[in-house]
Amino acid sequence: MPTDGAPSEAPRRKSVRDAAEFAHARRATTPTTEAEGLYRLLVETVRDYAIFVLDPDGYILSWNAGAERIKGWRADQIIGKHFSAFYREEDIERGKPDWELEVAAEEGRFEDEGWRVRADGSLFWANVIITALRNETGRLVGFAKVTRDLTERRAAQERAIEDARRLAEAEASSRAKSGFLAMMSHELRTPLNAIGGYTELLLLGAADPLTSRQREFLERIRRSQQHLLAIINDLLNFSRIEAGQVSYDLAPVPLREVVTLVTPMIEPQATAKRLSVRCDACEPGVTARADRVKVEQILLNLLSNAIKFTGEGGAISISCAMDGERALLRVSDTGQGIPASDHEAIFEPFVQVGRGLTHVQEGTGLGLAISRDLARAMDGDLTVRSDPGKGATFTLSLPAA
Repeated sequence: MPTDGAPSEAPRRKSVRDAAEFAHARRATTPTTEAEGLYRLLVETVRDYAIFVLDPDGYILSWNAGAERIKGWRADQIIGKHFSAFYREEDIERGKPDWELEVAAEEGRFEDEGWRVRADGSLFWANVIITALRNETGRLVGFAKVTRDLTERRAAQERAIEDARRLAEAEASSRAKSGFLAMMSHELRTPLNAIGGYTELLLLGAADPLTSRQREFLERIRRSQQHLLAIINDLLNFSRIEAGQVSYDLAPVPLREVVTLVTPMIEPQATAKRLSVRCDACEPGVTARADRVKVEQILLNLLSNAIKFTGEGGAISISCAMDGERALLRVSDTGQGIPASDHEAIFEPFVQVGRGLTHVQEGTGLGLAISRDLARAMDGDLTVRSDPGKGATFTLSLPAA
């Protein structure tokens, strides 16, 4: 018998059993309910994917924030409409929307990439996945549709494809040009060399004695032959550099030896214009790691340009020095100078600017382009410092040996 005021045992046992059953029910149902809530929250708030549901006929039943952002329709504008609103007229005419649903219904899933239409009529490139939804008996109850905007990715891919196409065309053009220039060089240099050889024989008196007038004509022929040959050699050298067909034999190169060898080559042209050519300072210890033949070619180009663009009675100076880990070779002149706006342009192929604006100079405009390409291929560079009316200084910088 229970004492007065104490609860009976039966009600207590029932209370405990009810609490246990409630706890069991909560453990069984709460995870599912919470998961469903989280899933709905995810679908409704995600902004990078358009996620919506269609009924079995393709009419829109739900609409998330991502769909509004990507496609431009608000939920109250689009729910209840057919999903073909997102397709181009030509796609609708050929039955693409209905066909996609048929494939999804038969196979369970359909995926595609193609153009879709926004609310404002603009097009975007979309990745589309349609999944068939079936109940526990297997009956089709609708479709889930997920869309991603891939317009920027497609544009990047198209740019990459176009860049690759242009590069291939440029390489093909370069190969064709190199082949043509090589052929032209051979075809033209052979008769030019013959002209030069016979001219030398005539000037040496191998045939009958020459009058002064005949000798003058032959000298003109020789100068023209040498000029044409130099142009052809420039074109061929430039073609080989562009095609990557030039090899480099890197070794220690004392710059003073290069200056001593090359300077006499331009003395006749300098003397004809009454130009003084001097080597200001070039110690024997200034040594670059480079291809000696290429360094000689660059210096010869720089000196030839200096002579070409320096007026009669002017001066040209050569110097070399060490600057940390770099060996520097400089050629300065007292010519017209080059405007700052043209400092980069003069290194472009076939360009003669600045000092050639008022006077057309002979040549192809390739000397500086070839020289800078050769310098950079040896891990060096070729730069200019100049002002109009104050001459110019070209600096060849090379790794120190």
